Amino acid sequence: MKFVRISTSWDFLYFCAVKLEDEIQQKKFKSEFHKLAVNISYSYNWMSYKNHTRFKNEDITPQQYNVLRILRGQHPQPCNLKLVKDRMLDRMSDASRIIDKLKTKGFVERHECPNDRRNVDLLITDKGLKLLESLDYVDEEFKNVFKNLTPAEVKQLNDLLDKARG
Repeated sequence: MKFVRISTSWDFLYFCAVKLEDEIQQKKFKSEFHKLAVNISYSYNWMSYKNHTRFKNEDITPQQYNVLRILRGQHPQPCNLKLVKDRMLDRMSDASRIIDKLKTKGFVERHECPNDRRNVDLLITDKGLKLLESLDYVDEEFKNVFKNLTPAEVKQLNDLLDKARG
């Protein structure tokens, strides 16, 4: 099977299957394990780029989107910063800074916890809920990213990634 790049942008992966070797112009790897590590890293960066461009027009980052989704999942109950940090996909992000930016944009409210003044309750605002509602199409776009895989292959890939991290 011959793989052809349709476009020079990152969007080409929406339209055709391209082998990693062709994409990074590397024909040999030290081992299949090495190729897997490079492939996961390359795929992660590809997905990160897609997310960055997807949210750029909304004036939020993928990390801010993730925090808003966490807060929506807790809504109408407040949650604290520790819960947000524990549930974030990007554990290297500064959750406090992200919350501050979301508060400045009017998407999040911070309230001193009545039981523990050192703790802060976080709530998503109506404006934050409306933004997320307008971004619900993102979940459908993820399906398109993996449209070349069958549901069984998607499940298998999920299981394999879980096993690799385990």
